Amino acid sequence: MTLAEEFRSRNFSIYGQWTGVLCVVLCFALGIANIFHLHWVILFSVLCLVSAFIVLFIEVPLLLRICPTSAGFDSFIRRFETNYMRAAIYLVLSVIQWLSLIATATSLIAAAVFLLIAAVFYALAGVRGQAFINSKTLGGQGVAQMIV
Repeated sequence: MTLAEEFRSRNFSIYGQWTGVLCVVLCFALGIANIFHLHWVILFSVLCLVSAFIVLFIEVPLLLRICPTSAGFDSFIRRFETNYMRAAIYLVLSVIQWLSLIATATSLIAAAVFLLIAAVFYALAGVRGQAFINSKTLGGQGVAQMIV
């Protein structure tokens, strides 16, 4: 299945996965950009950076095979294999970034919005009863077995 066929499949878990990849880039960039504030928004910047790496390992299953990680971290990441669990983690990460408004309004709001969009995509996939599908481009459905 090519990337275009994946998007035409109308499976919201594919949309959620690709929105998650966009969230990785946004969270990393905005976490770095906002870490230089002289305010306690630094805490939310660090949390944004941490969430970028969590989402990266959730969305790119190939990384669990090629990166040296602990068994505890692997079991934590493997909890998020269903649409509802992914929607839940994205919602939690989004709420954390929305809470950055307590400190001050920064560009971390963009990360909160995109994390919320990914949560909505995964929730829609769960509500519609669509099976979770990993994108082949991101290391799902046989790609990991070919490398090992």
